[in-house]
Amino acid sequence: MEKGFENVTVLDISTASLNQAKSRLGKHAQKISWIEADVTGFEPDRKFDLWHDRAVFHFLTDANDRDKYVKVMNQALAPGGHLIIASFALDGPPKCSGLEVVRYSPESLAKEIGRNFELKDAVEELHVTPSGMPQKFIYCRFTNYSSD
Repeated sequence: MEKGFENVTVLDISTASLNQAKSRLGKHAQKISWIEADVTGFEPDRKFDLWHDRAVFHFLTDANDRDKYVKVMNQALAPGGHLIIASFALDGPPKCSGLEVVRYSPESLAKEIGRNFELKDAVEELHVTPSGMPQKFIYCRFTNYSSD
């Protein structure tokens, strides 16, 4: 697309969110593969070089759901691929939109992600919601060292 990315796929559980994203992208939306699915049950049919999670993982409060997510991610991400996860920081809010969340440090997130990944970078961000509420996030970039 405009920044040189190709073969972009967007996965979301919400039809409304997917439709909103398609609308924002206009004619560029046709260049993207759109998948409506729960990430914990997603069955990838190919490998991806980049997995970017913007505020999904921290909503997985059940350890079994986190395990499913990591399993899917391991199946989907190519060896040498990059994983970027944005989640609430340890001093971030305990809830979002009325839902409980799990908050992370870069180290605790790395432990959840597992041994196939090496933490490369971590950045903190103070995100301000449309209603003006500040939320502390961490963005972590990992490299996949899995041979599968």
